[in-house]
Amino acid sequence: MDTVRGHKRALFASCSALAALIATSAAAQTASEQPAPVQADDAQNNEIVVTGFRASLNSALNLKRSETAAIDSIVAEDIGKFPDSNLAESMQRIPGVALSRGDGGEGRNISVRGLGAQFTRVRINGMEGVSQVSGSDIRGGVATGRSFDFVTFPTEIFSALTVRKTTSADVEEGSLGATVDLRAPKPFDQKKDFVFSATARGIYNDIRKEADPRLSALVSKKFGDSFGVLGSIAYSKRHIDEYAYSAADVVPTTVYGLAQPAGSANAGVIFPFCTPAGYLYKGAPVNSPVAGYTQPSGAAIGADANNCSTNNPRTGTQAAYDYIMSRTGVNGKPGGGVYLPRLPRPVKGSQNQERLAGSLTLQFKPDDNTDISLDGLYSRFKVKRLDTMIDARSFGRAISNNGQPLTSVREIEVDGNGSLVHGLFDGVDLRSEMQDERFTSEYKQANLNFDHRFSDAFRLFGLAGINQSTLDVDRLQVAIDANDTRNWSIDFRDNPNIPKIGYGIDTTNPALFQYGPPLANGDQRGQLSNFIRRNTITSKTFELNADWKVTPGFSIQAGGQYRTNKYTARERQLATNTPLALPAGASIADFSFVTTGVGKNLGGNLQDFVSIDPDKFRQVVGLDNYVYCSIECAKGTYGGVDEKYASGYLMAKFDTANILPFALRGDAGVRYVRTSLDTYGPITTASPAGSLYPSRFVISNVSRSYEDWLPSMNLALDITPSLIARVSAARVMSRPSYGQLIPAGSANLVIQTASFSNPFLDPIRANTFDAALEWYFRPGSLLSVAYFHKDIETYIQTTSQSLAFQDIGLPLSLLNGTQLRPTDQFTVQRSNNTPGGPLRGVEVNVQLPFTFLPGVLKNFGALGNFTRVRSNINYIISPTLSRTAPLVGLSPETASGTLYYEDSKFSIRSTVNYRSSFLTAVPSGSVDADSTANARSIFVDASASYNLSEHIKLIAEVQNITNETNRLTVDTVRKDPLYTAYFGRTYALAVNFVF
Repeated sequence: MDTVRGHKRALFASCSALAALIATSAAAQTASEQPAPVQADDAQNNEIVVTGFRASLNSALNLKRSETAAIDSIVAEDIGKFPDSNLAESMQRIPGVALSRGDGGEGRNISVRGLGAQFTRVRINGMEGVSQVSGSDIRGGVATGRSFDFVTFPTEIFSALTVRKTTSADVEEGSLGATVDLRAPKPFDQKKDFVFSATARGIYNDIRKEADPRLSALVSKKFGDSFGVLGSIAYSKRHIDEYAYSAADVVPTTVYGLAQPAGSANAGVIFPFCTPAGYLYKGAPVNSPVAGYTQPSGAAIGADANNCSTNNPRTGTQAAYDYIMSRTGVNGKPGGGVYLPRLPRPVKGSQNQERLAGSLTLQFKPDDNTDISLDGLYSRFKVKRLDTMIDARSFGRAISNNGQPLTSVREIEVDGNGSLVHGLFDGVDLRSEMQDERFTSEYKQANLNFDHRFSDAFRLFGLAGINQSTLDVDRLQVAIDANDTRNWSIDFRDNPNIPKIGYGIDTTNPALFQYGPPLANGDQRGQLSNFIRRNTITSKTFELNADWKVTPGFSIQAGGQYRTNKYTARERQLATNTPLALPAGASIADFSFVTTGVGKNLGGNLQDFVSIDPDKFRQVVGLDNYVYCSIECAKGTYGGVDEKYASGYLMAKFDTANILPFALRGDAGVRYVRTSLDTYGPITTASPAGSLYPSRFVISNVSRSYEDWLPSMNLALDITPSLIARVSAARVMSRPSYGQLIPAGSANLVIQTASFSNPFLDPIRANTFDAALEWYFRPGSLLSVAYFHKDIETYIQTTSQSLAFQDIGLPLSLLNGTQLRPTDQFTVQRSNNTPGGPLRGVEVNVQLPFTFLPGVLKNFGALGNFTRVRSNINYIISPTLSRTAPLVGLSPETASGTLYYEDSKFSIRSTVNYRSSFLTAVPSGSVDADSTANARSIFVDASASYNLSEHIKLIAEVQNITNETNRLTVDTVRKDPLYTAYFGRTYALAVNFVF
């Protein structure tokens, strides 16, 4: 908390200093120096020559000033040279925009004014698009929503982006937060008839320590005054290593404990671990697990007065066990419980990324009144990711998996909230896991844009296009086990985020691990799973608009759009996750390697371990003897959503500059949209006796439609030539994600969870109000403050509750061949519409070139912004419990500051981005935890360039200078460490050629 306050004080001091500079510069400037407002039509027709970072800022400022809606833009500095290496990272400098980082710390998606990526629509060359990626489970898994992952696109194929924070009737619906427009360059954007630009980069990360290439080129040629062709291409390879500590979850000891049976001396008492030999609880003897306990298969577990299980002695101490029971109490009620990491583990993630993208534009401009272009765009993002980890599995296993109740506690200490401080245990099952994922995200788009002015008063424009986003995923997971290990320890005393873990065995020795089917007593000997999935989103759009200038300063614009979106998801999985015995003569050593660098990159607290090599596993073990299935065995995914949108709008635009004594610009109108959707998905039912598969399915089809009337208004009052006041109001809506609409339900028997979708979900709807005051006090300068309020009427929540499997609604036959019982508890999640809540905030933005200073100081400049947002949503924690908390993904404070220097030869800048902590899930999906959260972050980046000549520029960049981490916690009170990742600093050297 003191650190956050310190950052706020530093930010306030910086703002104060900037305010003093602003006052000085404003006083020194006369009114005659103030530039006249740029009219919207002129801004669209005039060419903007971009020759550096300062010119890029000025171009963006002119666009902002001329618009009636609230927008912020980023324009390319030079041909083929965007200000940052990632589009999402560029947008961090825009007020109200917060960045979410993905693998390797690269910017993945954005939230705008507290509303996450699912509420932001992205248009590419005027068409809405969706890009999909797959991520590790901690980062959301396979994409099934409408959000846009910017990591799939290189910056080099775009020339400008605009973040539209308020809407107009002519902007297609679907956004609560913002509409982001990405624009590829066109031939007639270029000043010269022939342009060639190329950039070659070398990229190096200080964890992976490997140099990678990033190449791009752009060619533009005009043929006379009427036809032009522009093509661009970008290619890059990147190797990423990331090290992390992960708990997977944090749960109370009562979850996996064993209750004493009725009639015993301690009937109803839950004993979470294996009790010490001769243990007395409140004066009564305890023999837990109870004598004669067997696995669901009927096999004896081997528990007796001296052993927790066969060859697993009771070594726990009376003092340690009493410590736990004093907090846990009977049935876990009185003491609040002891909270332990479910799967405490170090994780190493390695990635090989390959990105290829390009654009091609044919533009025809026979005269000043006609502009026709055919735009094509392609992007392919190919990733091979290998995650390896070693878990202490017993803490996430019940008695049916020979887990926590068979583990002895020798030492334990927790803090005042019940969170683990340190512990020493025997009988701990270790599991080395490997997840090998190979995915390809491909995006294709072609659209025809036309714009013709029939007269000074009438203009017709529109587009027709198609795009498709495809995600192919192949994920293989293999695990090997070392059961009932002794002297396993965990200690958070030196570092509250990354513990010291001692394993009691040589974790690099493959001979100590096992792979094969479970033993008769229930001991696991590894695990195997594999799924192959394809998601496809195809969108077709036709749009036609007409603009009629009725009188000078007043025009009517009307139009319509017809769009279809088709989402399909197909997935096949192995029919069973039970490993087969290894081939004759094969051993784990034949398909394993040692994961290294764990201790070095995580502060020496964790050690290296044996891991599965996926390529060797496929060669030695193979998957030919396994059966793949989908919905016929209640596995995988099968479903789709077909949507049709028919919309029309009517809007008036006006400018009183030449009519009234004051200049009031604006637009007001209404948009109508009818959404029709057909969804289909499987409903699993039990199969008749003797069937090949343990379940069967029926395809459920749901068809429905709904209508929305969406009025909007934007007003901009030019109080003086340099002072603009803005007011906007609108009704907006955002549709549910595709995955939420497919009528289906599924269960994960490994981690004991189930999830159900809801095809009857309504959109999230809101009424919005914005007001802003902008002062353009010098050329290229801005001081602005904005207030925004969103009344979110409806919301969509994934509610969670704990149910016995027999109460979920899925057939009990799914448990065949597992150690699970119908009474075992599953965490069940369902999507539902719930009431929304208010969201309000304030943005402050400063842009200041120091041109008023003498000498070399005039080449400096600064940008700074600060956003404060508050929201309240009533979250449903359980059927009997709710909680008011901020919107998921909302950081209450975000800030960005950039200091730059630029002259005719040399340019350098550094940017600091601050994002306060934000919730990632409410409820968390955990037992006795209200939420999960992403901790605050401060990222510092820098770049510099030097012009060797008019045509050649050298560039140097560094990202994450301070080696910031990505850190997740669970529960707002306990704030238990859930995930802490290091991805290092990234350096780049480049040379850019422009001719």
